[in-house]
Amino acid sequence: MNPRIAWTLLRGMPRAGTHADRLTRFYAPQATGYDATRERLLPGRRDLMADLAERLPVGAIVVDLGGGTGAHLDHLGEGHGRIQRLHLVDLCPPLLAQAHERGRRQGWDHLVLHEADATTWRPPEPVDAVICSFSLTMIPAWRQAVEGAVAMLRPGGLLAVVDFTVPAAQPEPGLTPRPAWMRRFWPWWFAHDGVHLAAEHLPCLRSQVEQITLHEGLHRLPWMPLAVPYYRFLGRSTRGGSMVIP
Repeated sequence: MNPRIAWTLLRGMPRAGTHADRLTRFYAPQATGYDATRERLLPGRRDLMADLAERLPVGAIVVDLGGGTGAHLDHLGEGHGRIQRLHLVDLCPPLLAQAHERGRRQGWDHLVLHEADATTWRPPEPVDAVICSFSLTMIPAWRQAVEGAVAMLRPGGLLAVVDFTVPAAQPEPGLTPRPAWMRRFWPWWFAHDGVHLAAEHLPCLRSQVEQITLHEGLHRLPWMPLAVPYYRFLGRSTRGGSMVIP
């Protein structure tokens, strides 16, 4: 690993400043090597994007909330041919710069970048899909982000989410129980880097949209003998969005 990136991770997320300031100070030293270091760290992106790509309509409008460098969008593959407009929203300019470079290399003329807060940004029109790839755990007001995402969706629109999680003390029916130590250890471990795991993610998602697919897994992190729980979720809006078009 690049020594500069290793030092940034060891130092952790800055505690002072606005959320945007903290993100920029944390990710600026990592930006050019970010994708290489996260490839083994972030599971489930390829499968979720492949599942979403197969379901996108031709001419789709897609929003990626907290999209960072956009590395997961590579896994949409031929699905990019169905997308008319792809809005990538993120608060961190260094990561957005990497997304811009990725779009240029890949010839994604449909990619539009927005330096904005994922909890308050709204598209100019209802959309066919919203993606949250390892972003909800980075958003302090994550419930607001989920509610905003659902409000953007057309009736039948898709919400695709992949992220780390922790088990609830008493999981909802249909969710996987995990050992109690995970509820204590993993939130403590990830908080150092500004990642806040929550057992409430999946119940919230399942209450907002109709579940299409759900996978709960365990992923062994690099350099560690322990596995962290993660999920990938694809849901469909069953009601008209409440977004007010500007």
